Amino acid sequence: MDISGDMLWLAAALLASGAIAGMLAGLFGIGGGGILVPILYELFRGAGIRETVCMQLAVGTSLAIIIPTAYRSFRAHYLRGAVDMHVVRTLGPAVAAGVVAGIAVAQFASGGAMKAMFAASSLAMAAKLLAGRDRWLLGTELPGNPIDALVGLAIGAISTLIGIGGGVYVSAYMTLYRRPIHQAVATSSAFGPIIAIPAVAGYIWAGRAAEGLPPGSLGYVSLLGAALVAPVSVLAAPIGVRIAHGISRRKLEVAFALTLTAFGGRLIYTLLGH
Repeated sequence: MDISGDMLWLAAALLASGAIAGMLAGLFGIGGGGILVPILYELFRGAGIRETVCMQLAVGTSLAIIIPTAYRSFRAHYLRGAVDMHVVRTLGPAVAAGVVAGIAVAQFASGGAMKAMFAASSLAMAAKLLAGRDRWLLGTELPGNPIDALVGLAIGAISTLIGIGGGVYVSAYMTLYRRPIHQAVATSSAFGPIIAIPAVAGYIWAGRAAEGLPPGSLGYVSLLGAALVAPVSVLAAPIGVRIAHGISRRKLEVAFALTLTAFGGRLIYTLLGH
C-alpha cells in the first residue's frame, strides 16, 4: 500500500466533502452530522478502507467535527438569551446517559446494523418534512419525568449511534409541545456538545483495537478527516445560507427531504449487497 499516496488522496477528498457538507448544512439549517455521515462513509469506502469499519469511522469522525461547530452555535444562541436552560438541565442528564448506552451498543454493533439505523432515521425525518405538518402537537407543556428522561435517553443513544448532535430530535420534541421554533432550535444547540464530547471519547475507545483503519486515525475517529473537514465546512456554510435565502421554506424542506431520502436509500442499497 502506498501510504503517502493514499493519505494525499484521502486529504483531497476530505476537503471536497467538507465543502459539500458545509454548503448543504448552511442550505438546510442543520448541524451537518446528518449530511457528513453518508458523505464520509462513501469517502472512506471509496478509499478502499475495510467495509467492516467504514460506518463506525464515519460516525466517530462526524461526531468529532460536530464538537467545535456545536459549541460555537450554542454560545451564540446563549448570549442572545434564546436558550431555555431549564430544558437543558431537565433533559441533559438523561441525554448524557443515553450517550453512554449508545457507546456500549456501538462497541458491538455491526456496520450493517448502524447503516440500517441511520437509513431508518433519515427516511423518517424525510417523511416528516414531506408531510409538512407544523401543527402536530402532543400538548402545551413538556410532560416532565419519566417521559422526559426516556426521551432524553433515546435521543442520546440514537444520536451517538448515527453520528449527529441530536438537535433535530430535541427541536422536534420541543415543538410538539408548542415551544416556538426559534427557542427550540436555540435550546437544541446545547445538546451538540453534551452528546458529541463523550461520544467521541467512546468511539476512540471502542475502536482502539480495530483493524483496517486508515492512517491518522485514533480509534474510530479520523483525526485527518476532522482536522480537514471542520474548517472547510464552516467556510462553505455561508454559500448554502445565501442559496437558502433565495428560495421558500417549503422548497427547502422538500429539498432536504429528498437529500435525506437519497442518503438513506444509498445505505439500504449497500445493505442489500450492492
